Amino acid sequence: MKLSIITVAFQAERTIARAAASVLGQRQDGFELEYIVVDGASQDGTLAALEPYRGQIDRLISEPDEGLYDAMNKGWQAATGDFVGFLNADDVYTDDGVLARVAAVAGGVGGVYGDLVYVDGERITRHWVSGVYRAGAFRRGWMPPHPTFFARREAFANWGGFRTELRSAADYELMLRFIHVHELPLAYVPEVLVRMEVGGVSNASWRHRLRANREDRKAWELNGLRPWPWTRWLKPLRKLGQFLNRPR
Repeated sequence: MKLSIITVAFQAERTIARAAASVLGQRQDGFELEYIVVDGASQDGTLAALEPYRGQIDRLISEPDEGLYDAMNKGWQAATGDFVGFLNADDVYTDDGVLARVAAVAGGVGGVYGDLVYVDGERITRHWVSGVYRAGAFRRGWMPPHPTFFARREAFANWGGFRTELRSAADYELMLRFIHVHELPLAYVPEVLVRMEVGGVSNASWRHRLRANREDRKAWELNGLRPWPWTRWLKPLRKLGQFLNRPR
């Protein structure tokens, strides 16, 4: 089995080396690793920070793009693995065996996902426990954390990639389409797979959060679906538990 991991970067000088080391340091028990970095023609020291890893990066694309999701589309289109996953430039895997554990359960399914924590330095601020997927869960506000989501490359080829007209909810729309609409068979790894730095486009402010909420509804409309009237509010409400259940 071959896993393609894609890191999208722009002006990521501070964190990109840590992300690259996290991917390239994975124990490769039972799988082959392909690592792709897509950089949006950064003008800081992003490429210099990657220089120690250039010999291990299978493909480095550095050119202007139309934003995060356009870069992610370039990444999966360049991938040759059986499964595709994305690790952000400021995120890391929790240990060097994460991908081996993903590969171990991926054989008979179309997608794999797990749990995630948000961190501020070493302090955990949110603990996102995904739980086992049940049919219809998206209507109840459920979604897995995108950095822990791995899907077969054929799913992208058959059903398309990220919709770039969505500015902050294209990852939600893609998982809604793959899982809810096309019923991608899933395996859940019930442990924290990724440590994500606090921040992010959709959570940067209340204004961004409200925009993301509107885009969540558009994600359903793009798929010819109508969510329950309260679906768009259940999703942010679920996040409250992530703050309450974080490790002390």
